[in-house]
Amino acid sequence: MSLLQATDISKAFGGIQALNACSIAVEQGSITGLIGPNGSGKTTLFNVITGYERPDTGTVQFKGADISKYGPDRIFGLGIGRTFQLTRIFPRLTVTENMHVAIKRKGLASLLGRWSASSEHDRALQLLQFVGLTHLKDAPAGSLSYGQRKLLELAFILVAEPQMVLLDEPAGGINPTLIGQLVERIRELNRQGMTFLIVEHNMEFVMGLCNRVMVMHRGAKLAEGTPEDVRANPAVLEAYLGD
Repeated sequence: MSLLQATDISKAFGGIQALNACSIAVEQGSITGLIGPNGSGKTTLFNVITGYERPDTGTVQFKGADISKYGPDRIFGLGIGRTFQLTRIFPRLTVTENMHVAIKRKGLASLLGRWSASSEHDRALQLLQFVGLTHLKDAPAGSLSYGQRKLLELAFILVAEPQMVLLDEPAGGINPTLIGQLVERIRELNRQGMTFLIVEHNMEFVMGLCNRVMVMHRGAKLAEGTPEDVRANPAVLEAYLGD
């Protein structure tokens, strides 16, 4: 059963055709990788799915409902979380205060207030423990390493208990130890029923983690299959090496 479906999505920026009748479907409960050469349209597709860009043509459906015209906040409220290539955290706030912002995201007037309930504070600390950042809970978020910032961003979006999470380059620029930690967290969340769509250039990360891989090229889906199928596909190799 498809949890998310994008059908015939096209998006142009001036004379640049970023997406060209691109269609993908993500099965509920899967960990799906989305790979492709630079400029193939992966991040643009993420932006369309999560409401940061409106498609010129085509539709995006989540749980069967058309969300093509929804903005990011409404899509977030429906149960789709998303990280970015460049982490979006609050560097001058502590790690715990960042989690406070996440919990108060829908009530901006109370951002600077105290925790409204001990259960909220406990939930924040549980998530920090889950991603391995409890020991840094009082540190300024700006002092974290790049990999630790990515783990904090993951904890940040998990506050809303999304049904689906889109990860944009989660392994980029972080050390192997933190990559291993991130992989285990994703697997654990997936065992709990969370669906993932992951854009990533690290092929070892994708092939070792994902049970389904889709390949984009020139704004459209070129191939799809198991990691083994995709690795053996001549069209995929040609796309990466160039025409």
